[in-house]
Amino acid sequence: MGRDLTQYELLAELEPVVAENLDRHLATAKNWNPHDYVPWDEGRNFSALGGIDWEPGQSRLSEVARVAMITNLLTEDNLPSYHRTISEHFCRDGAWGTWVDRWTAEENRHAIVMRDYLIVTRGVDPVALENDRMVHLSRGVQAPEYFLGMLDQVAYVTFQELATRISHRCTGRVCEDPLADAMLKRIAADENLHMLFYRNIGSAAFDLAPDQAMESVTKIVQDFAMPGRGMPDWRRNGVLMVKHGIYDLRQHLDEVLLPVLRIWDIFDRTDFTARGERSREELCRYLDKLSHDVERFEERRARLLQREAAKTAAG
Repeated sequence: MGRDLTQYELLAELEPVVAENLDRHLATAKNWNPHDYVPWDEGRNFSALGGIDWEPGQSRLSEVARVAMITNLLTEDNLPSYHRTISEHFCRDGAWGTWVDRWTAEENRHAIVMRDYLIVTRGVDPVALENDRMVHLSRGVQAPEYFLGMLDQVAYVTFQELATRISHRCTGRVCEDPLADAMLKRIAADENLHMLFYRNIGSAAFDLAPDQAMESVTKIVQDFAMPGRGMPDWRRNGVLMVKHGIYDLRQHLDEVLLPVLRIWDIFDRTDFTARGERSREELCRYLDKLSHDVERFEERRARLLQREAAKTAAG
């Protein structure tokens, strides 16, 4: 049985793959400008400059859309923490460092455009939004302490980028504003390219160190949480988003976990030792349990929505 590769060895062995995928990303990614998705002619001053402060009636967004937009924006706002974490686990030199910087710059556009859109259209309370931003960024990333290795990070960001893409797309649909929908489609397209980058690195990691990669993936899948965990009103807002299909267990299983696991050939690989097999079996048991949890969740949600519809019909 071969020894585990050190973090340094993994980074060095995978750097050519990073360089190749960086070139592919730069050739594929579309440059765009945040200001092109903001209806600036709708903007007006707040009271500090002689205008009128925000009140709920100014927002055209439903409660679900407001909550989803705020959650997605605060998630993007926490970029300094993500940059620090990913830099610590990857590398600041060579192709790794170039990717980290490029990824950070692209992600920052998402927060810029979402905030400008929400403030100009008065979609949310700007004071509450700023207060929540201060709290969330002061707390930083709320990641388990045992997400330590580079392979852990590659596995996590692969699933997370795909989950974020889905959340943005679903949020765009509930906004009922063609401009907001176009903006969030643009952001989602970026997230998809980021996911492809990390997924390809993950594929190479499985070929290089299958047992180590399998253990990281099993750990991350079982303890996965969206990066916004820990922001103000996280639980309440999350429940509302789940209830209305912005991002729920079914999407997490069918549109995030299983597609990536199949691309990585998790279920049919033949290069694991007994150690990797044990980890794969642990993952399969978890996925079976999650599948049953999804069915129970959907049944409960259907009953809840039926009761709410009945109350509305009764007046």
